[in-house]
Amino acid sequence: MKTLLVTGAAGFIGHNLTLQLLRQGRQVVGLDNLNDYYDPQLKRDRLAQLLPSASFTHADIDLADRDQVAALFGEYRFDAVVNLAAQAGVRYSLINPHSYVDTNLVGFVNLLEGCRHSGVRHLVYASSSSVYGANTRMPFSVHDNVDHPVSLYAASKKANELMAHTYSHLFGLATTGLRFFTVYGPWGRPDMALFLFTKAILEGRPINVFNNGNMERDFTYIDDIVEGVVRVIDHLPRPDGSWNGDAPDPGTSYCPWRVFNIGNNHKEKLMRYIEVLEECLGQKAEKNFLPMQDGDVPATYANVDDLVREIDFKPATSIEEGVQRFVDWYRDYYRI
Repeated sequence: MKTLLVTGAAGFIGHNLTLQLLRQGRQVVGLDNLNDYYDPQLKRDRLAQLLPSASFTHADIDLADRDQVAALFGEYRFDAVVNLAAQAGVRYSLINPHSYVDTNLVGFVNLLEGCRHSGVRHLVYASSSSVYGANTRMPFSVHDNVDHPVSLYAASKKANELMAHTYSHLFGLATTGLRFFTVYGPWGRPDMALFLFTKAILEGRPINVFNNGNMERDFTYIDDIVEGVVRVIDHLPRPDGSWNGDAPDPGTSYCPWRVFNIGNNHKEKLMRYIEVLEECLGQKAEKNFLPMQDGDVPATYANVDDLVREIDFKPATSIEEGVQRFVDWYRDYYRI
């Protein structure tokens, strides 16, 4: 896959992925409208690392703009598309639900249509561990039913998987969905826990700890996410010859469609995560314990057997190593 479209290229995962693709000598068009869901300056600074490369082109386009997206596919011949643009965040979906429809649903169908009409070989797209919703059997497996989302964000990601399957069925478009588990690391999102905690601790403010600290997450370091995505790009899904409509497997299909978990395959208590951050910062956190938030889940934990079998990769970065790298980046970026 030599020429790729990466949507959300100025975002956390998109930026890190694009850097790696450029290092590999690939041509990348990075779509990003630099919206203000969080500080656009952080997005501009990420983009500034990409623009010097002659192999990178920035497309300042809103994914929900049907005409502009169609024009982009008409201008370039993409071998593969990686969709990382999305309205992110579980709690924000309770405040501004329409933004999830515009980007995650309207934008996604615009991409599907672009891929369909321009001969794209592989669409890889970000799903989320949030699709597991009310499921409690762990570790979460792609072969489990995921029909009980508990946030609109999760529902939009589940919808992406269903929409992709339809295009794989109708048009033979190869599609792979990646359910990311709590991604963290340098250049991360300011609305996520590690960023919020670090900022508050360094400023001497209390941190909000939801569910009274009784949360567990499968924290996955950004470099592991990027490695998984890069390997998946060149691994086209094949129809599952053993798929049976009488007992349908939710994780595979009779058409070229797959979903994978990308997680650390190890759940950590949130309080341990905070403890590691305190050690890296050399400062203790004042904790404000709060009840569970609407739309959230108490625990996540990824089964990655399919990922290991299909692309021979298993994330393995410890939170001790990953959090230290984030803290080093944070101090450098904000000159602390």
